[in-house]
Amino acid sequence: MGNIKAFGIFHYIAFSIATIVAMLLCVCVGSVNIALSDTFWTIASVLTGRPAPDGFAASIILSVRLPRILCVALVGAALSLCGASMQGLLRNPLADSSTLGVSTGASLGAVLSIAFGFTLPGIPLAGTMVMAILFAFLSISAILTLAYRLDYSLATNTIILIGIIFSMFAQSIMSFIITFSGERLRTITFWTMGSLAGSSYSNALILLITLAVLGTVLICHARELDAFAIGEDNARHIGVNVKRVKLLVMIIASALVGVCVSIGGTIAFVGLVIPHMTRMMSGPGHKRLLPASMFSGAIFLMLADLAGRTMLRPLELPIGVVTSFIGSIVFVYIFYTSRRVNNYA
Repeated sequence: MGNIKAFGIFHYIAFSIATIVAMLLCVCVGSVNIALSDTFWTIASVLTGRPAPDGFAASIILSVRLPRILCVALVGAALSLCGASMQGLLRNPLADSSTLGVSTGASLGAVLSIAFGFTLPGIPLAGTMVMAILFAFLSISAILTLAYRLDYSLATNTIILIGIIFSMFAQSIMSFIITFSGERLRTITFWTMGSLAGSSYSNALILLITLAVLGTVLICHARELDAFAIGEDNARHIGVNVKRVKLLVMIIASALVGVCVSIGGTIAFVGLVIPHMTRMMSGPGHKRLLPASMFSGAIFLMLADLAGRTMLRPLELPIGVVTSFIGSIVFVYIFYTSRRVNNYA
């Protein structure tokens, strides 16, 4: 038991250090490279309440890169946490907000907001955020309702199948809207590729509060998610309210995904691939897997954003393009290796 606890402490210290290093790297490197010493003293001055240094480098760090990188890290952490929670809940490696249709539903709401100019006075991005969260809730409600009509036990395979069908349906509606979006076509198209360019500290604050509140709820259900790993019937026998936990986890994850989509657009494969990679290091226990997935997702998305900003500079690749390219290759590798292990077993 002591070795397990020691491993866990070492595990999270290592993740914390890696996250800080990745964040500093992303702040320093870009279309204009900034010295590490300038970056360190600029951030240290702000954290200690001293006036920020004057100069071009400090302006880039505080006004452009730091808010963006904070948003990237928080979105990566949130998407990975949601993916790990849904995979544990449904006991399926393909379970994720994107495969279940939640991300597509949230994207549909945001696209409608952008296409028709829905806003809330005085609050930037509020209209898009409200529509994304609303449609994420409507999506999961429709998926669970249809799944319940077909299967009263809300079996995992039924939910995933309905989610995939719903995702295709929502995607077709989005394509129809984009076709007639006129002058908003470029904005919608770039947004659907996923991008956190132009993020602000207010966006980071919204993401931080949402992740702190909803993420805590998901992490507090780690024991129930461990119980689902041995089967729903066994989980029910040891006192887990299967339907209540399913509904709660999926609704909380949907709300978290809705906030991420409203700020960063559609960013695929983070919640699908990162929990797999993290599970190899932390083990299957959700008490360690969920927090570790948050760290891994933050690091991965920061590095993906860095690659998108620097590979073709001065041009910038949307972060969703980078994650889809990397994630698809990694997922095929994971799927292939897991099949080989199962065949030899």
